[in-house]
Amino acid sequence: MTDCASCVVRNRAICASLNPEELLLLGKMGRKQRVKAGQTLLWEGDDAPVVANVLEGVLKLVVATADGREQIVGIVFPSDFIGRPFGKESPYSVTAMTDAEVCIFNRNAFDEFAGNHPDLQQKLLRRTLDELDRARHWMMLLGRKSASEKVASFLLEMSERLSGQGCQVGGTRNGFELPFGRQQIADILGLTIETTSRQLTRMRSDGLLDLPSRREIVITDRDAMEAMAG
Repeated sequence: MTDCASCVVRNRAICASLNPEELLLLGKMGRKQRVKAGQTLLWEGDDAPVVANVLEGVLKLVVATADGREQIVGIVFPSDFIGRPFGKESPYSVTAMTDAEVCIFNRNAFDEFAGNHPDLQQKLLRRTLDELDRARHWMMLLGRKSASEKVASFLLEMSERLSGQGCQVGGTRNGFELPFGRQQIADILGLTIETTSRQLTRMRSDGLLDLPSRREIVITDRDAMEAMAG
């Protein structure tokens, strides 16, 4: 059982449309679960018995080729929803990039609950459409953009996604702390760590950003960064 009233992502999560009585019912169905960095919550192609809201941490969505090569196809942050309601198999693996905490629900019970609450179903539909838009953007990012465009696009997206997650540096959305390192950035973008580091160093030399530490980023020239991102 989880206390939805004190949930840290309550106002941003998929269940935000529910009234207090509905939240109480949903809370009785859920439980909090800690996920260690590197631990897989769902496996691609396997039965997906659970769905979950992300409370803390960052997880990646991964698909694999027949020979074992992997590609990160998405990243989820606090307040994001993971799993496949009204479906049986997971289309991707879900693995924690950092230590994380999720609010987890049995998928069948969640499906029944959502079927009785049209507002929640509408939020699920909007979530699906948002995911489709992100997938199209990701295809462009990975398939057509140069290394510099990939890194610039990624940093701009992170500045937006992390600005409300308590990861700000300097009090603005232009300054943020990444919850993962450069090797993971390289894995996300399909680059080598050497290429990723060179791009960050070049952007700092050109005055586009500052790097107070290995994970802190401050975008100092947002217009130039957006131009570089294409």
